[in-house]
Amino acid sequence: MIAIGCDHGAVELKNQMVEHLKKRGIECKDVGTYTKESCDYPVYAHKVTDLINSGECELGILICGTGIGMSIAANKVKGIRAALCSDCFSAQATREHNNANVLCLGARVIGPELAFRIADTFLDADFSNDERHIRRISMLEEDN
Repeated sequence: MIAIGCDHGAVELKNQMVEHLKKRGIECKDVGTYTKESCDYPVYAHKVTDLINSGECELGILICGTGIGMSIAANKVKGIRAALCSDCFSAQATREHNNANVLCLGARVIGPELAFRIADTFLDADFSNDERHIRRISMLEEDN
């Protein structure tokens, strides 16, 4: 299951993403927000990261206007490796090399079709398990 959340600037894209993933047969746990009323993005970043750290969800998608705020908030949580991606190469590489478990997207930066392709690439890629990548991820975990 994929945890997905957004702030007020990304409600439309989040809803479209949930529908896109549903068509692919991917179940989502949508933690909101559900309206365009101003809200605080760290709240939704933590809802998604809590679901991942609890094991209820394997991966997460966070969307805000630029994706930057969500990535900063998510990366402050131990055990989370969030990557802001605006292209498919980065989405694939971050899963293969960094074993990223959260994809961050900027609703005001990329359109829905590109967002879907990036998410598909992220979700379809697997960690390479190369020793050098395992070593580097371990070094990141030590810093938390």
